[in-house]
Amino acid sequence: MLLNRVFRYELPTAIEFGNGSVHQLADHVQRLGGSRALIVGDPGVVKAGLVDRLCAILNKASIPCEVFSNIQSDPDIESVDQGLEAAKSAGCDVVVGIGGGSSLDTAKAIGLMLGNAGHILDYVGIGKVPHKGAPVIAVPTTAGTGSEVTIWSVMSDRKNKVKLSVGSPYNCPDLALCDPELTLSLPPQVTAATGMDALTHALESYVNKATQPISEGLALHAMKLIARSLRLAVVQGENLQARHDMLMASLIAAMAFNSTRLGLAHALGLPLGAHFHIPHGTVNAILLPEVMQFNLIGNTAKFAEIAAIFGERTEQLSQRDAAERAVDAVRQLKEDVGITQTLSDFGVQEEHLGFLAEEAMLSGNVPVNPRKPTLEDLKHICRAAMS
Repeated sequence: MLLNRVFRYELPTAIEFGNGSVHQLADHVQRLGGSRALIVGDPGVVKAGLVDRLCAILNKASIPCEVFSNIQSDPDIESVDQGLEAAKSAGCDVVVGIGGGSSLDTAKAIGLMLGNAGHILDYVGIGKVPHKGAPVIAVPTTAGTGSEVTIWSVMSDRKNKVKLSVGSPYNCPDLALCDPELTLSLPPQVTAATGMDALTHALESYVNKATQPISEGLALHAMKLIARSLRLAVVQGENLQARHDMLMASLIAAMAFNSTRLGLAHALGLPLGAHFHIPHGTVNAILLPEVMQFNLIGNTAKFAEIAAIFGERTEQLSQRDAAERAVDAVRQLKEDVGITQTLSDFGVQEEHLGFLAEEAMLSGNVPVNPRKPTLEDLKHICRAAMS
């Protein structure tokens, strides 16, 4: 990184982190001026009783709430439209999102549209939102997306088979209410996939060309926490320290990439998710080792540091050989936590690689990647991830 490069770091979101912190939800709603809340959560968190738990906390404080739960694993534009209508019909003036990235992205978009005219599609891209929306509180129950602090909402346009992103500081929640106890019941396979998503956020932010001192420190610490605790969180779901580490890692990895964007795993992951319905964390896990292999020569020193973070013995190795160990370490982590699928398992074939590469090349994550790819390079990465 050039020492004289000007950079900016901004985090509009307040963070409340700790075991049992969700019990203060009503106080936070009142502090934000909310009188009626829309609680946004997917069917999974409804079934787990977490939405009822939030309602009980709010009702005890005499704060009425409405529930919106028509959210799929890849939230779509229609969910935002329906949630917005529910909020307006009920007179809600604060939005509480609970769940993983799908729920939180939807909640953020609903809150945004409560304070802005038009349609959510008017704001696809970055920096297009003119005004702050209604207050949003984000309560994550997975440790992966970091949506509780990011400027992004990602939505599916199912008709055109594309994923669309709205990015704006106005899209950041007012509060991230992070309670590790809410992640204790997360199944092993979801823990693994979301944890690999958090790792991809931290790693891609750390090695890319937009990196800066604040994001670097956050990304480094996130990777250390993941190296220490992801395996334990998967095989010992009741391990509260491991859950604490992973929720913190997810949070601060998102704080890192919020200012830097990411890299080729995310550039390719979006079209792969849109066309083949591969869960976001899973597709990142499949792609990450192959993207790292491609990127090695673009930031060899940092990849060597990553190898050491993951416990590889690099003292007697050249920098290049040490960097190669980082790829081995991440591949081993992916396998240890049970992610063994390839792109082929989801129906990706050679004939699909052309349009996937072309769509990925349009991503804003490509220009910041440490190595400039060609279309053939992107297809090669996909081929490697197919076997």
